[in-house]
Amino acid sequence: MPKLEINGVGIYYELDGTGEETIVFLNGIMMSTASWADFVEVYTRNGYRMLRVDFRDQGQSDKCLEKYNINQHVEDIRGLFDHLGLARVHMMGISYGGQVALLFALKYGARLKSLILANTTARLTNYLKAIGQAWDEAARTGEGEKFFKLAMPYIYSDRFYETHYDWLKEREKFFSQLLTKDWFDAYLRLSSSHGDYNILDQLGEIEVPTLVIGADKDIVTPLEEVKKIHEAIKNSLFIVLPEAGHASCYEKKDEFNAAILGFLALQKSKQNVVVP
Repeated sequence: MPKLEINGVGIYYELDGTGEETIVFLNGIMMSTASWADFVEVYTRNGYRMLRVDFRDQGQSDKCLEKYNINQHVEDIRGLFDHLGLARVHMMGISYGGQVALLFALKYGARLKSLILANTTARLTNYLKAIGQAWDEAARTGEGEKFFKLAMPYIYSDRFYETHYDWLKEREKFFSQLLTKDWFDAYLRLSSSHGDYNILDQLGEIEVPTLVIGADKDIVTPLEEVKKIHEAIKNSLFIVLPEAGHASCYEKKDEFNAAILGFLALQKSKQNVVVP
């Protein structure tokens, strides 16, 4: 699959489907394009092109040995859109990807048909900073299995642990083989890119049709923080996925996709309204 050099770094992407409208998926900090492989058929079957992107230092994109700010991803994505000839797209960002999506909407809102924000936040609370520091310490061990054991209980809900424990243990073994020193070094650069991220007082400037998705068992980006985004973005819609944690896209995959597809269908219906 293609990799495009943007701003001096090779950015990996995958574009599937033949629909007229494109939805872009932006990853959480520990994710990659591969994380959405099981989602592709859902969106392409419903008539959308699905664009998946690995941020620099993520997945199959190039590693970036110099430090950078989270805003760098905004420029990388804009460059990718220009290369692909994408004038306007639907953008979905989850967690870290949601933070990037918010920054993109603030700077390049005219490039968006709609904005979908899942399990994300407009600021780094002290609690979220503490979680990030704990993950950083786990990453510095350089041990995939240990990292999984220390990080995942924050990401998946207690209910999911009770019902999918065997699956989680298999993932733990997979992580022990997948996560290399290069992966951990890249993760730590991504983690440090947040800086003093706090754009809560700027969200009123976003005029793009927006769907905000939260989960009632998410302790990383709790509902009260997700709701602040909904309250700040005028006319945004707000959906809560019950019995799900930070990884709501996996824990409640069908509901997650249904919420997004329903929102996209609503936007399409508004476009087709004829004013007499």
